[in-house]
Amino acid sequence: MSSSAQRFQQALEGLGIQTQAIELPQSTRTAKEAAEAIGCEIAQIAKSLIFRRLDTNRPVLVIASGANRVDEEVVSNYIGTQITMAGAEFVRASTGYAIGGVPPFGHIVPINDIIIDQDLLKYDVVWAAAGTPRSVFPISPEKLVEVVAGHVRRVTK
Repeated sequence: MSSSAQRFQQALEGLGIQTQAIELPQSTRTAKEAAEAIGCEIAQIAKSLIFRRLDTNRPVLVIASGANRVDEEVVSNYIGTQITMAGAEFVRASTGYAIGGVPPFGHIVPINDIIIDQDLLKYDVVWAAAGTPRSVFPISPEKLVEVVAGHVRRVTK
């Protein structure tokens, strides 16, 4: 297992979450690739997207269903300030992980603004990145909400 996936597995264990990061031979960088590799619906992929607040330059995490395109205006309205999609350097500096492998928690910088797509709660299990563009882990949406202490909202118009 790669060092990033191992680091994330340690985060899982440190939080007492009884699940395992799985490293796959194929890419899980996109929601479509992840769903194909796992054999689940694309909507069951919990993609962790990092945005940047324009007022404080702090990260904002949106955990969205793989079937949904996040509307920045909707998210901006929830948090009360404008946001923009973060670049690769900002994502790595904020989370410790590269785009395509960002997990929903276990980041190097605490993220206070966290929104979870309400559509993920339709499933018993969702799959999220586990530190690399080839690693994933399963988790119940309810446990995900509990662990990240995020606000469940609609993220599309």
